[in-house]
Formats: sequence, structure tokens, C-alpha cells
Amino acid sequence: MYRRNISNVLYPIAGVLGLFIVYETLLKPANVHTPVPVQTEQESSFIETAPEPPRDAPQEPAPKQLRVIDPGGMPDTKYHEILEAIRDEIEKGNLKEAETKLVGLPTGMLADSQPRTYLAILWNNLGIEQEKHEGTKSSIKAFKKAASLDTKNPVIQMNLAHAYWEQRDPAMTQDFLERLITLAPNEPFPHLALADLLQERDRLGEAARHLDQAADRAGNDPSMQSYLRTVTAKVRRTEQTESPLNSRDGAHFTVKYDGDTDQDTWTVVLDILEEAYREIGQKFGHFPSKPIVVVLHAKDTFQGAIGSPAWADGLFDPVLGRIQIPTQGALTDRIWLKRVLRHEFVHALLHDQQGINNSALPTWLNEGLAMQLSSDHWSDVEQLDQQGVPVIPLTALESGWGGLSGDTASMAYLEANSAAHYMINRYGMHEVQQLLARLKNKQTLTAAMQSELSLSYDQFQSRWMEQLQHERRKG
Repeated sequence: MYRRNISNVLYPIAGVLGLFIVYETLLKPANVHTPVPVQTEQESSFIETAPEPPRDAPQEPAPKQLRVIDPGGMPDTKYHEILEAIRDEIEKGNLKEAETKLVGLPTGMLADSQPRTYLAILWNNLGIEQEKHEGTKSSIKAFKKAASLDTKNPVIQMNLAHAYWEQRDPAMTQDFLERLITLAPNEPFPHLALADLLQERDRLGEAARHLDQAADRAGNDPSMQSYLRTVTAKVRRTEQTESPLNSRDGAHFTVKYDGDTDQDTWTVVLDILEEAYREIGQKFGHFPSKPIVVVLHAKDTFQGAIGSPAWADGLFDPVLGRIQIPTQGALTDRIWLKRVLRHEFVHALLHDQQGINNSALPTWLNEGLAMQLSSDHWSDVEQLDQQGVPVIPLTALESGWGGLSGDTASMAYLEANSAAHYMINRYGMHEVQQLLARLKNKQTLTAAMQSELSLSYDQFQSRWMEQLQHERRKG
């Protein structure tokens, strides 16, 4: 989100936030390493991964289920001993050895249907074990191999679909999902994934129909049903709100606007966004995998249409993947327009880069990177910094900010900008990228910082605060 000018609230917040600094500097233990939980080996026939619910968004559906396939009886072929040895390596957890043997198989084995089907099961089960230990990025290769060896096995194809979903892999096409629906007609997930794909293409009516079909197949799962009801209502409401709007496509963006009032605005918006696409994408080392929809709202309907907080001047909607901004006065204040668009584009970029695990990104880091990467210069925030207002712990700024008051949100943005600036300057953008990769791979922020930056979350916060206080003392 992008917040409005805060110069009118600089003084009142100092007293309100005073207790935070007392806690942070005097009462809270410093430099304490938080142990990283170790995942134990699962004994059930599937593993569950449940990311934190998205901030300011509907709660995610139930955790995905990756299904192991019982290898059953060994096929009676001349390759019996080879297959048995690979199966045993997987069951013992010797995944590197198992993968090496699978890659080095004689080419003649793949021409024989019996070992080919069994090999598909072994590749699938290898992928399950890799998912447990190293995450989806490591397992997707095994799932792809299994799916290529047995194109009719619904369990294997479903596991591959989950991997595609998490990685936002472009191989998850409409044709792929429609084939999966045919293979697994009673599963809700293919319809949910297809709805996501369709709404990204702005085919909201079709997306809503597949969400309804997913709900019909979700059974008595309360988490999935709740998620589907919320998202379906949002898709239908968005379709109704945006149906009167015109739409223009650029190279990397689709701009939706009111044809009567925003005719001139959409061309300016596209120019700003295309410049941001080139500049920020190169700086960050990532470009969006799909076109981004940008909706221009009338000022008096902006908050009502998207439910944004009163202090917000722009919003990126992670559920529908849209940048939403008001347009009243946009052409008379192009500096403001450029700042808001670039800021929200970074949110869209981070959402695309993080994939389905975008909810693991703490809000302070999401907003801080949006300010840093967009070169968003807020003079009123600098005024706030110069007053020495006490600091809110970063751990209190991880969840969504939609419920914050304007005063507290102003301090939150200051701290997010400062902490992200410190992280980039101290460790470099490459290390920040590696940290984001660990979050994408389902590591906690504490574990990701310990692994990538060689310090705990508490230590990072303490050192950032020391730097912040040092800068304040310098004037």
C-alpha cells in the first residue's frame, strides 16, 4: 500500500509510541538466537505445508497434500535389482544417491512399459522426500520427470500441479489444468488453480465459475470453503465494478479506466509503468512473469471499491493481482502519480517473485523494499525521523497494516524504509535476494536471517536500531 502525506501527524505520535522503545532497549533480551524448528520425518502418506495466511487478504485454503504412491510389488523384469536398489535409497533417505541412479538408468528401460510406470512412481516419491527437506524448488524436477513417464496417473499429475502453483511456473497452462480436471474430476484444486489463471487474464466470469466448481468439490473442508466463498465474492464484485471500464494493453500492463474521465490518464500511467518495469526490474533482478492489471478508480469510489484504509493512496491486491489507484488530480500532480505507481509496481514484482508463498514476506520488509527499490523519497518521513520518535519493534510490524491508524502507519513506513535501507546497504542486494528465496522456500524469517545473514532476527533488529540511533545523534 501507499500512504498519504503525514506531515500533519508528526508530533502526536511520539508520546503514543514511547513504551515500545523502553521494551526494546531495556526489557527485551538482546542477541538471543531463536532455535530453528526441525521438521521430523512424516509417517503419514502425505506431507502438509501451510503458509501463513496472506496479510489483508482472505485466508489461504487448506494445506496442500502431496501424495506418496506405494511402490507395491516390483515388476518382474531384468531391471528388477536396479529398481529395488533405487527404491531402497529413497526409503532410507539417501536422496542424492537415488537421483543419481535414476538419472543414469539404461535408455532401454524407458522403452519398456513395466519399468517405465514403476520409475514414474519412484521419481514421484523422490520428489516428495525432496519437498520435505529442501522445498518445492528442489522437488519440481522430480515431479516433472514422473509426470512425463506416466501422463495418466492423477496422483503424479496433481503433485506436479501443486509444484507449478507454488513456483508460478509458466508450464501451468490452461490446457494442462483442463487435462488434470479430466484425470481428477473430483478434486477442487485444479479448478482453484484454473480460476487463478483466468482471473490473471482478466476473465473474471470464467474464474468465478471454476471457483464455484472448486467449492462443489471441497466437501466439508471449512478452511477451503471459507477461502473459496471469500475469493468468489471478491471476483464477482470486481467483475461488476470493472465491467463499465475501458481497457488498454501495453507491453507489460493492462490499464482499465473510465473512458469519459480518464482518457488522458491511461497513457501517462502506461508510460510511467513501462519505465518502472525496465528500471526496477533490472535493479531487482526479476521481471513479472505475466502482464499486470492496473485499475484507475475515481477518487470518491476508490476506498469503497477495494476496501482500502483511509490513509492509503494506492494498493496492490495480492488476491486478484491488481494495482489499484485513484485518478482524481493525477495529471495535475504527476510526481505523486509516479511515486504511487512505482511503489505499487514493486509490490506486484515481489508478489510475482515470491509466488504462492508471498504471505511469508513480513509487511515491514515488503513495504521497505517497495520504498527502496522505487526510489520513493518522502521528505515528511525524514522530518519524523529527525524528531527522534521511539521505535516500534519490527516483530510488531510483520502482519498487515490495514487496521493501523494513520499516525501509527506513518511510523511503520518510516521504520520499514529504514530497516530495508540498512539491510541492503549492510549486506547487499544479492544477499537480500537470497533471503527472499529462503522465505519463498518456506523458511521462517528467523531461520532465513540466520542462514543467509549469519545473525538472528533479534540481532538484526538490534544492529539496525543502533545504526538508526547513531544517525539521529549525528543530526
